[in-house]
Amino acid sequence: MSDRGLPTHVEVASILRRAAVSGDFATVVRKGDQERGSLLLVVSSRGRHIALLERVLGARGDYGWERVGPPESASSAEISDFLGKRARFDEDFWAIELDIADPERFIAETTAAG
Repeated sequence: MSDRGLPTHVEVASILRRAAVSGDFATVVRKGDQERGSLLLVVSSRGRHIALLERVLGARGDYGWERVGPPESASSAEISDFLGKRARFDEDFWAIELDIADPERFIAETTAAG
């Protein structure tokens, strides 16, 4: 996922597949620009918000994942408000909602992979 040559929709498909293979739930809650849209992951476990991760460009020109937005255990309304505000400034972004059994492992693997 760190190869920025990949269009965003391909990265999204990869994340959805990864969740499905693990037996977890994933869905696109906001569809953005197919080629260059920014990407946010709304990570939860058993319906409880864990983290919101955003793919960001690093100082060396490589992409990685960073925690943004509402803190752990935030309400659905807080997360929705955050995504709504983001949409006003970046109408091309994607948001994927994940409900996964082992969110800590998923976040560690995702942030390490870039």
